[in-house]
Amino acid sequence: MKAKELDLDELPPSNFVYLLDVSGSMGYSNKLPLLKKSLMIMIDKLRPEDKVAIVVYAGAAGCVLKSTSGADKSTIKRALKKLESGGSTAGGAGIELAYKIAKQNFIKGGNNRVIMATDGDFNVGVSSNTSLVKLIEKKREEGVFLTILGFGMGNYKDDKMEELSNAGNGNYAYIDNILEAEKTLGTEMYGTLYTIAKDVKIQIEFNPAEVKAYRLIGYENRMLAAKDFNDDKKDAGEVGMGHYVTALYEVIPTASKENIDRIDSLRYQSQNLIVSDELLTVKFRYKEPDGKKSTLISKSISTKDITKDAKSDNLLLASSVAEFGLLLRQSKYMGQANYNDVIKRVRKTLKNDENGYRAELMKMMKTARLLSSN
Repeated sequence: MKAKELDLDELPPSNFVYLLDVSGSMGYSNKLPLLKKSLMIMIDKLRPEDKVAIVVYAGAAGCVLKSTSGADKSTIKRALKKLESGGSTAGGAGIELAYKIAKQNFIKGGNNRVIMATDGDFNVGVSSNTSLVKLIEKKREEGVFLTILGFGMGNYKDDKMEELSNAGNGNYAYIDNILEAEKTLGTEMYGTLYTIAKDVKIQIEFNPAEVKAYRLIGYENRMLAAKDFNDDKKDAGEVGMGHYVTALYEVIPTASKENIDRIDSLRYQSQNLIVSDELLTVKFRYKEPDGKKSTLISKSISTKDITKDAKSDNLLLASSVAEFGLLLRQSKYMGQANYNDVIKRVRKTLKNDENGYRAELMKMMKTARLLSSN
């Protein structure tokens, strides 16, 4: 699934509030110094109609730059350069102040967003996940979304950052070097910071005449109950401009002799199969960024639409990433998965690697293979 692309002149103006952790733990080179360099990349891409405010938090929270036009890049950068680390981490107070300033400068029909950059944990003030999630959920209903950028290691709370960004109808990225910053806040800035669709839900029905068993690979923390698909009150994920979302299923064809666990047949119900050459039907729901009611799109795929030789670079890459994940987690479903195969498949896609991301992925896989063998 791919979200639509927009021209720059079609994008609404943005009201950004940078919420920056400047506590003592941010003093390392891969934290606050990298954070500053990362945001410089984004500042260079701001338009005159965009505006930025900067809120910082350590032992307390404060505003160090009032909302400033993207045309005044030198003022924004000067405020950013002055920041130094020190003190404890009053993250909850920082979030409350950032949302307050975002609301004061709210652009109706615009892109209103808090961009939080932190090394992870909060230890002063409102810090429990429940309290923060409730606060952020309330603000998203008012039209202010949340993006979280993670930096550093050690006390980093990856699960907390993901939970908070999900509650804020936003996204979350981990930045460990300047190239990753260029990818997130440069090359893919508009996909990261401009939501095209919110509460995106996908539901797939396989034809039991063609598929006798299936399993979704990954997405364990994104699963919804079947009844939630049509419930517009149920929160789901967001998709940014031009972003791809890929879901992989492992399927066992009905003609296969492989044994699967079966449940007992129902005593009071019977199942009548409808004759069809369709393999599956995909249902897709989404809302506009400021919408309340979802739109439904449905598409059926027949068996003749599938060719066994259709091994595109995208499929090779996606399947390699999924198999790599199974290996890293030592999943009970990994079967005959191995590092040599995933590296071999990624290598086949390197001819289309404009930004070097695939080569970087292959390097990571080779490192994991060496660590695993040791």
